[in-house]
Amino acid sequence: MILIGFLRERTGARVTNENGVQAHVGPRRMLGLAVPTLGALLAEPIYLLFDIAIVGRLGVLALAGLAVGAVILGSVSTQLTFLSYGTTARSSRRHGRGDRAGAVAEGVQATWLAVVVGLGIVAVVQAFAGPLCAAIAGGDDIAAEALRWVRVALFGVPLILISMAGNGWMRGVQDVRRPLLYVVAGLATSAVLCPVLVYGLLGAPRMELVGSAVANLIGQLISGGFFVYALVREPVSLKPQPSIIRAQLVLGRDLIVRSLSFQACFLSAAAVAARFGAASVAAHQLVLQLWNTLALTLDSLAIAAQTLVGSALGAGKAKVAKAIARQVTQWSEMFAIGLAAILALGYHAIPLLFTDDAQVLNRVHVIWWFFVAMIPVAGAVFALDGVLLGAGDAAFLRTTTLIAALGGFLPLIWLSLIFDWGVAGIWTGLVAFMLVRLVAVVWRAYSGRWARVGV
Repeated sequence: MILIGFLRERTGARVTNENGVQAHVGPRRMLGLAVPTLGALLAEPIYLLFDIAIVGRLGVLALAGLAVGAVILGSVSTQLTFLSYGTTARSSRRHGRGDRAGAVAEGVQATWLAVVVGLGIVAVVQAFAGPLCAAIAGGDDIAAEALRWVRVALFGVPLILISMAGNGWMRGVQDVRRPLLYVVAGLATSAVLCPVLVYGLLGAPRMELVGSAVANLIGQLISGGFFVYALVREPVSLKPQPSIIRAQLVLGRDLIVRSLSFQACFLSAAAVAARFGAASVAAHQLVLQLWNTLALTLDSLAIAAQTLVGSALGAGKAKVAKAIARQVTQWSEMFAIGLAAILALGYHAIPLLFTDDAQVLNRVHVIWWFFVAMIPVAGAVFALDGVLLGAGDAAFLRTTTLIAALGGFLPLIWLSLIFDWGVAGIWTGLVAFMLVRLVAVVWRAYSGRWARVGV
């Protein structure tokens, strides 16, 4: 009922353009922000699938080494997404106030932070790379393969973080096309180089698994270089400003804790699913990958909401920000309901695209209706997450995510193991996690307490 009341409130969703004229935030403008953002979000997962296909032809050992290495690289970089989301929140407010130089300055300081933290990560993880690979791999041969890949790929961490910061400030100033081009340029280069270096084509040395890491590193160097070049061309100071960096770290702290909550939940779910057998964990991972893909799609609207809400609040227009919040939530919810309907109709056909194993399909069909039911919930949750991130309300999101994890998801996950509820118990926990978050973000949005104006 709170959600219905929130969506029915009437306020025209208008923002002020550079001439001070009120302009409606229509589908064209929203899609103009969301579609390029979606392209940038999906480009890397698509490339990773290509990388897996190339390395997979080297054999099981190389593929296992890549998997272990990717877990390490992903774990040390995904916790720092505040460099993109936090920077967007701060940059968009300054942009809405008409202070483009201040918005870009947020990107400069986030980039300095990316370089310092990135180099620190390289130093620490290089020192402990051997034990880390051994602990995750569970076998000397796999650990040795993973270590060869990790030693090279780790040097890309500062470049990955620079690209995150670049995406953050550019989204804040509503420039979403250049980041897409920069990301695609880097990944396209990696895609060309990967088979050449892995297999030794066109006269290049045959580097096998290490060739994959080198190709990734060169692509990251290109993308990161473009983002640095974009900053250098802006008429702003490139000197570090400790006061801004400290403020970004405060916001980053809340987003890191929130990210760790997600990691704990999904790692626990995978661990429990594995204890129900190979078919259960395979089914769980299959549907979870579909869920992650849908999440990226809905996130593109959430990032558009973050940019527009931050800009409106920076301009001192709380009513406009609230109207945008309602409008984006409506569109995200309608889109999510459409996706849920398509997936409900694909109950039999879609899983067959990924597997024909009878046991895995049986468990996928158990999970499927939980999955479908979560999508409309996600439509509202992800949109309002974007709204609250745009408002800089990261502390609230941190707290509610912890409550949802500790009070909903994790108890049901471990109870499903104790009482042998199988994958149905795991996905009941996921549904509970989303419902707790839904109640929290809708209540927060309805209260209007998040709409604090100013920079």
